[in-house]
Amino acid sequence: MNPLIEIIGWLGAVLVLSAYGLLSAHRLSSRSVTYQVLNIAGSVGLVINTGWNGAIPSAAVNVIWLGIGAHALWRNAGASKEA
Repeated sequence: MNPLIEIIGWLGAVLVLSAYGLLSAHRLSSRSVTYQVLNIAGSVGLVINTGWNGAIPSAAVNVIWLGIGAHALWRNAGASKEA
């Protein structure tokens, strides 16, 4: 067990759960940059941890989660430029 990898994983989990909690509490919008960045950063941490530990299905889910967040961030940035 690598302590740094474990810390990165736990920080990733905290970020993803914080994003979900804040969204559920109506403190963030799903279109907000903060929400998407929390999800992207959290999924990066979880990908590092799960990939390191060989949990490939979890790593794959988090790569997809990262992609969804990045796409939403990009799409929302484009929509705000058009408005």
